[in-house]
Amino acid sequence: MEFQSLKLFLDIARSQSFIRSAEKNHMSASTLSRHIQRLEQELGQPLLIRDNRHVLLTEAGKLFLYFAEQGWANWQQLKQKLNPQISTLEGELKLFCSVTASYSHLPQILAKFRQVYPKVEIKLITGDPAKSLNSIQLLQADLSLAGKPQALPNSIAFHSIDEITLSLVVPRIACLATQLLQEDYIDWQNIPFILPADGPARQRIEHWFKLQKIKQPKIYAVVEGHEAIVPMVAVGCGVALLPDVVVQHSPVNNQVSYFTLT
Repeated sequence: MEFQSLKLFLDIARSQSFIRSAEKNHMSASTLSRHIQRLEQELGQPLLIRDNRHVLLTEAGKLFLYFAEQGWANWQQLKQKLNPQISTLEGELKLFCSVTASYSHLPQILAKFRQVYPKVEIKLITGDPAKSLNSIQLLQADLSLAGKPQALPNSIAFHSIDEITLSLVVPRIACLATQLLQEDYIDWQNIPFILPADGPARQRIEHWFKLQKIKQPKIYAVVEGHEAIVPMVAVGCGVALLPDVVVQHSPVNNQVSYFTLT
């Protein structure tokens, strides 16, 4: 089994296209197909299901994908150790993160990464942080910059780089939310909340509701992503619980107040 074949299989699994993988590796689709056929012959199992539009992994292909990822990574590490003066890691790295993370944390990470691996091409995909885990599992991204979910699959590795606190975000204009918050007794049950649809932040919010004994919160809106919630708070739609880094980097953060939750 050749390491090049492992690399080609990984490219196909990620792109789900023989044509795109062939173009990326500067070979014809038929040549690429022969590499995969040799792998399948060695293993005695079909690895891919091909149709006119997509390439899907068989059950054997999913098992082999884990082996191929580990084998290719070990091969790259070995070459780096044998030739420490040469950066041998090259290719494309697909990274998923939120818009906020792309300018709050990513620049420092990429600056160091580019110094060590200048030949690696970074493909940045931004979106709702709630989709970060799925982007990895569906092979749409190689890694993701996001909060840690409560349940992390065994197939996904997590490395912590920062501690992000949650903040209560409130409007500065006169509205129902500010009126209720100014009362001697805060009736959290009737304060309108704007919530993220899913993800680690939503899980932390649900936990905070339990701590405050808010059984049925009044939900004004559920929003995909975090960035759009801050402007909704600013115009008085309600309050929100968000990672404070989102508020700090929002263009309308001067129109809201936020308080870090302990």
